[in-house]
Amino acid sequence: MTSRATGARRAAVLGKPIGHSLSPVLHRAAYAELGLGDWSYDRFEVDEAGLAGFFAGLGPEWAGLSLTMPLKRAVMPLLDEVSETAASVDAVNTVVFTKDGRKVGDNTDIPGMVAALREHGIEEVESAAILGAGATASSALAALARICPGEVVVYVRSAARAAEMREWGERLDVDVRTADWADATEALRAPLVIATTPAGTADALATAVPERPTTLFDVLYDPWPTELAARWSMFGGAVVGGLDLLVHQAVLQVERMTGRTPAPLEAMRRAGERALAAR
Repeated sequence: MTSRATGARRAAVLGKPIGHSLSPVLHRAAYAELGLGDWSYDRFEVDEAGLAGFFAGLGPEWAGLSLTMPLKRAVMPLLDEVSETAASVDAVNTVVFTKDGRKVGDNTDIPGMVAALREHGIEEVESAAILGAGATASSALAALARICPGEVVVYVRSAARAAEMREWGERLDVDVRTADWADATEALRAPLVIATTPAGTADALATAVPERPTTLFDVLYDPWPTELAARWSMFGGAVVGGLDLLVHQAVLQVERMTGRTPAPLEAMRRAGERALAAR
């Protein structure tokens, strides 16, 4: 499922809002390292209502698209094929336009999470906890399906969200138990904690970090570090950050869109770090 890395090609990230996206920085850094001087990568603010029209206007020079919220599900009816990984969570974050004109959807967030954890030495965990129950939480469950044979406790704020996460657990064959957000400090003692909540939501948990924390995967990258991540590091725990996830999923996107492997992970990471430092 790759595009051809020949001739002037285009790619972009779509979403709304989109101005904050680091994807152009990461992909352009990859193109520079790979010698793809005639490739371009842009950003476009597109919502669900405008997505079909955007697709209709794309020409043969397009190699692929990255998708962020709120488009990850809205794009699925527009595609010719969806990978098993993307179908497992009803979310596409990558579209590749093949040389025969087909539109193929994939999800690199899930293997990106696994790769980010592996880079930090996490190959398997006996159990885990997830903070939050949004779209990223379902991707986290899908990632845990690959590395966690035991129970995953998901901390949520509502009964409806709890029911959704239990349904995702059944669908992904993950042993999911839900717990009330009021008890979220208990999550911090799990072998792996994945924080998927919006900025600021988990700050109050920082004072409850145990003396010997294990591993925290906080999917946020701006601002960084979060209060929880900073406290976790101060106590000697391992921290995987949102930039780790962003880079690893972007590496997979570059490989799928260009057909070039391996994508230059370290160059992409450095570009992301510089961009964040400049904000």
